[in-house]
Amino acid sequence: MERGKMAEAESLETAAEHERILREIESTDTACIGPTLRSVYDGEEHGRFMEKLETRIRNHDREIEKMCNFHYQGFVDSITELLKVRGEAQKLKNQVTDTNRKLQHEGKELVIAMEELKQCRLQQRNISATVDKLMLCLPVLEMYSKLRDQMKTKRHYPALKTLEHLEHTYLPQVSHYRFCKVMVDNIPKLREEIKDVSMSDLKDFLESIRKHSDKIGETAMKQAQQQRNLDNIILQQPRIGSKRKPKKDAYTIFDTEIGSTSPKSEQDSGILDVEDEEDDEEVPGAQDLVDFSPVYRCLHIYSVLGARETFENYYRKQRRKQARLVLQPPSNMHETLDGYRKYFNQIVGFFVVEDHILHTTQGLVNRAYIDELWEMALSKTIAALRTHSSYCSDPNLVLDLKNLIVLFADTLQVYGFPVNQLFDMLLEIRDQYSETLLKKWSGIFRNILDSDNYSPIPVTSEEIYKKVVGQFPFQDTELEKQPFPKKFPFSEFVPKVYNQIKEFIYACLKFSEDLHLSSTEVDDMIRKSTNLLLTRTLSSSLQNVIKRKNIGLTELVQIIINTTHLEKSCKYLEEFITNITNVLPETVHTTKLYGTTTFKDARHAAEEEIYTNLNQKIDQFLQLADYDWMTGDLGNKASDYLVDLIAFLRSTFAVFTHLPGKVAQTACMSACKHLATSLMQLLLEAEVRQLTLGALQQFNLDVRECEQFARSGPVPGFQEDTLQLAFIDLRQST
Repeated sequence: MERGKMAEAESLETAAEHERILREIESTDTACIGPTLRSVYDGEEHGRFMEKLETRIRNHDREIEKMCNFHYQGFVDSITELLKVRGEAQKLKNQVTDTNRKLQHEGKELVIAMEELKQCRLQQRNISATVDKLMLCLPVLEMYSKLRDQMKTKRHYPALKTLEHLEHTYLPQVSHYRFCKVMVDNIPKLREEIKDVSMSDLKDFLESIRKHSDKIGETAMKQAQQQRNLDNIILQQPRIGSKRKPKKDAYTIFDTEIGSTSPKSEQDSGILDVEDEEDDEEVPGAQDLVDFSPVYRCLHIYSVLGARETFENYYRKQRRKQARLVLQPPSNMHETLDGYRKYFNQIVGFFVVEDHILHTTQGLVNRAYIDELWEMALSKTIAALRTHSSYCSDPNLVLDLKNLIVLFADTLQVYGFPVNQLFDMLLEIRDQYSETLLKKWSGIFRNILDSDNYSPIPVTSEEIYKKVVGQFPFQDTELEKQPFPKKFPFSEFVPKVYNQIKEFIYACLKFSEDLHLSSTEVDDMIRKSTNLLLTRTLSSSLQNVIKRKNIGLTELVQIIINTTHLEKSCKYLEEFITNITNVLPETVHTTKLYGTTTFKDARHAAEEEIYTNLNQKIDQFLQLADYDWMTGDLGNKASDYLVDLIAFLRSTFAVFTHLPGKVAQTACMSACKHLATSLMQLLLEAEVRQLTLGALQQFNLDVRECEQFARSGPVPGFQEDTLQLAFIDLRQST
């Protein structure tokens, strides 16, 4: 029973499942029916399902049949109406076909006209499009043509600007055309061409200023000289209003503007032709001789092209090379002043150009670069001047060189270059100048002393007397009262030597001018140099004259007189130096002149030479002595040789009247002592072993002659029998 209920329950579930599957098949899309059918075949009741499916199909067929039977009459009526409409449609078709044929026939000409119109409109549209495209292309072509013209006329900086506009403004608008691509491909080449040509212009400029740097420097130094002359005039005439023209600014920008596009400025090589100016006309500015536009153009071109650093490095490298060439002095520079002048002109020209570049460009050169070049130039210039000036033996050339160096330093100082080392070096050259002066004056003194007659200067008129007194500071009231003709006590070399000493002082003063030295420094320099002249040069010349073998006693006496007067004139030399330097001798650290010492030494040497010379003369007379120590004759007069000797001594001491008393007395006493000593030696010779009374009588007469000479007072100033004491030993021996 239970089994039967279970079977019945399963049958109901199966029937319900089949019903669900059938509904799903009816409502589901055909593509998705596969899973549904699979569920049927997966089960075991597909036979029963097929039966249910057949039953469902038959039900649907009956429903379709009912529906068709219900609408059949309407379908028949529709077919009938459709047949009627088909006939009418055929008629309409025929009418439309006929109308179309007529329309085609009638509209053929219109179609042809429309085709023509279409072609015209197409052409018009194409022409308009072409015009529009050409309007876009024409500015490009015009700019390119302008670029080529600018390149052809060497207006490179404007060409570069045109190239920039062409590349960034015009070509992007027509970039799809082939000719534009060709232009775009040529742009780098054009840039390189502009760079190369502008660099070529720069090279020409550098070469040109290298060749013309001496002209630039000469002009700058002329300007500095003019300015210094004007300053001196203003200092000399402080109350007179200056009418000088205003000085041109050292950094005036030239007429050629940076970036100028004029063909003239583009083709300018860098140096403008300027004729030599007359002396009374204003010298043109040094920079006015130079057109710097090639530098400016090249700098801007490289800046625009992003290669400014390359340009700066190239420019500085080339200028350093040129600086080394400029600073290399010619081997024969020391021979003439023109050699030094050309050397200085080139250096000044170089730095004038660099200074102008520094102040008219931004960063092409900087102060550190200029200072580095100047330090190198300063060291090389000073070394060259030391070397070449050492070869110079002409003081006039050394003085001219000093003036040229001062002008060189002043010129560069105007442009802001430090020149202290040059003035320090001039102090070294000053010592060399002093040496050359001393050598020159050594020859002058030698000529004066050699040509002097060593006799007092005769004066026959008041005019000649005043002339001599004007040349040498001499005052003698007694001499002034004497009538003409009369004589000065000194010879001609005294005023000549005195004037030459003054000339030497003037020469020293000339060198000290414009050295920016204080009056004390100038005074000290002059005094030191003058001391060297007196103690070394003049002293040596006097000593050489005094030591000459053929010099006579008269000349030695005159030298003593001359040096005495020169010694007295030293105070006037002191005053002379004080007047030209405005430094009082009482000033602290003021060097004193050593002239008195020089002349005293010379006088003492002359005195010693007089003593020696007198003794030599006495010896010469004594060599004539011929005593016969064995004679038996009794003589009644002094020996001839001794008489001649005494006569010589009297005439000699008569010349000593102008000598200082002490000198004459010393000379006389020295001569008498030497004579007494020499006679004693004759008496005591080893060969004289015995004497006769006659020989002693003759010797006694000679001694008496000597004593008589001593008593006669050949030189005034001796006390009583002082001079006779020289022969006391000789008298005791006889």
